[in-house]
Amino acid sequence: MKRIAPQSPSRQRRGFTLTEVLLVLAILGVIAAMVVPNLMSRQQEALNRQTKVNITSFERIAQNYAVDHEGEWPRDINSMMNPGQDSDGKNRAPYMDVVPKDGWNQPLYYEYPNSKSSNSDKPAIWSSGKNKQNEDGGGDDINNWSTK
Repeated sequence: MKRIAPQSPSRQRRGFTLTEVLLVLAILGVIAAMVVPNLMSRQQEALNRQTKVNITSFERIAQNYAVDHEGEWPRDINSMMNPGQDSDGKNRAPYMDVVPKDGWNQPLYYEYPNSKSSNSDKPAIWSSGKNKQNEDGGGDDINNWSTK
């Protein structure tokens, strides 16, 4: 009786061919091209929202100052950081320790009296926006007096 050995392939496959690797990379590139721009726009939206929240918080700090100072808004940022003494001569606690920043880690701007909006008795607060250049509330700046 003669034994027949099983036939083995002449060559065993041990890895991916260059064509297969390039095909996978091309598919990943197409997926990245579709996803990355969407993620970047979402990040900008998040930075804009964070900046608006920080501006609102800054405005509330100024309101707290006004409540404690008989309705007088702080004239500058330093007034909120070093509020002076109360009517009993005791030092007041600072309303804030550092100047609030926007979503791009730039300090917010504060102005009182407000020259940016003619129909507002509250202070003007704004961020220099994505381009990080102060345009006095215009351009891509985010502020508390317009609805953009």
